[in-house]
Amino acid sequence: MPARDLHTEMMTLNMGPSHPAMHGTVRMKLTLDGETVVHCDPEVGYLHRGFEKMCENRTWPQCLPYTDRLNYSSPLINNVGFVLALEKLLGAKSTPRADFIRVIISELSRITDHFTAIAAGALELGGFTPMIWGVEARDHLYNLVEDLTGARLTVNYTRVGGVKHDLPVDFEAHWREYRDKILKLHHDIDVVLTKNGVFLDRNEGVGCISRADAIEHGFTGVVLRSTGEPYDVRRAHPYLVYDQLDWTVPVGTKGDNLDRYLCRMEEILQSISIIDQCLARLPQGPFLSSEWASALPDKEYVYHTIEGMIAHFEMIMKGIEVPPGEAYGYVEGGNGELGFYLVADGRGGPYRCHVRPPCFALMQGLHLMVEGGMLADIIPTFDSINMIGGEIDR
Repeated sequence: MPARDLHTEMMTLNMGPSHPAMHGTVRMKLTLDGETVVHCDPEVGYLHRGFEKMCENRTWPQCLPYTDRLNYSSPLINNVGFVLALEKLLGAKSTPRADFIRVIISELSRITDHFTAIAAGALELGGFTPMIWGVEARDHLYNLVEDLTGARLTVNYTRVGGVKHDLPVDFEAHWREYRDKILKLHHDIDVVLTKNGVFLDRNEGVGCISRADAIEHGFTGVVLRSTGEPYDVRRAHPYLVYDQLDWTVPVGTKGDNLDRYLCRMEEILQSISIIDQCLARLPQGPFLSSEWASALPDKEYVYHTIEGMIAHFEMIMKGIEVPPGEAYGYVEGGNGELGFYLVADGRGGPYRCHVRPPCFALMQGLHLMVEGGMLADIIPTFDSINMIGGEIDR
C-alpha cells in the first residue's frame, strides 16, 4: 500500500516532569507525527522558592545568600550581580582590589557552569567518560572556591563595597596547580567529543535557531552567540575591569547544538586567560570599602571603638539604609544576561526585588529549536541551553 494511503493520527505526549532528561520540574507537552515534533509547549514547572518575595521581607545583606540558589552552578556571579545593582542604587563603589577579585570569582563560576553543561550534555548522549572529566574539572574549581569562601556551592561572598575577605595568600599558587589540571581535562574532552562521529550526528544541524528569532525571544549568552550575534554584557556594557583586559567573545554561525558546545569550550579558555590577567595585575589595597554606612566595619573597630560597635549593630539589625529610588544592574551570567531590578523606599531592605534570569527567555523560545526535529533530538537541544530551574522561579 502506498505510504500516502496510510491513516495516521497525531499523538499528544507529556515529556516530563518525571523524566531523567527533563531536569526536575520541567514538562513539555508535545504533539508528534510519528517521531517528528510538530508542536512543543514547554512548561517551566512549579519549582518556586519565592526568591523575590523572600528578599522583600529581608534586609539587603540578608538577600545575598538567596542569590546563591538562583544558578547553583555559578553562585558567585549571582552574588556579584546583586551587589552591583545595589551599589548602583546606593551610588557606592567597591575598592580597586575588590573589582579584580570579583572578576576572578565570576570567571571561576563561568568555567564551572560551562563544564557542568558540557558534562551533562555528553552524559545524556551516552558519553559517560567526558561527563566524569567535566565533573572532575568542576571539582577542582570547587576546591578553589572552598579555599576562598569556606563553601563550595552556597558561598555568600560579595559585600557592598567589596568582598567578604581577601584572597588566601596561597590562592595564586593553588590556581596555577588546578589550572594545569583543568586545561588537561578540557583537552581530553575536546579530543573525545569535538570530532566524534556520534556526537556530531546528534548535535550538528540540530536545535537550530536563527539570529533574528533568538533576539526576538530575548535570548542572551551562549545560545544567542551561537547564532553569530556577539552580544556579551562584559563587552557591550563593561563593568568592573573587563574593559581593561584582553579577551575575545566566541561566536558561532549556525545557532545549533554544536555551535553552543564549541562556544562554551572556547569561553572556558577565555575565562582562564582573564583570571591569569587579573592575578598578574591585582592591585594592593583594601578588599572592602571603609564606608560604615554600607559596609561592615573591621572587627578591630567593632571590638575596640564604640562607633564601630554601633555601626556593626545598626547594619545587622536594620540593614543598609538605602535612599528611595530604583536601579537595574546586570552582568554576564553563565547562561546570559543576569539582571536585578531593585526598588528602595528608605528602609533597610528592598521594597521590590525582581530578577531577570537568562534561562526564562531561553525556555520561551525552546519550541522553535525542537519543532520539526525528531523526538530524540529534544534531549541534546534541551541540554544545550543549560536550563537552570532555580533561576526561573516563576
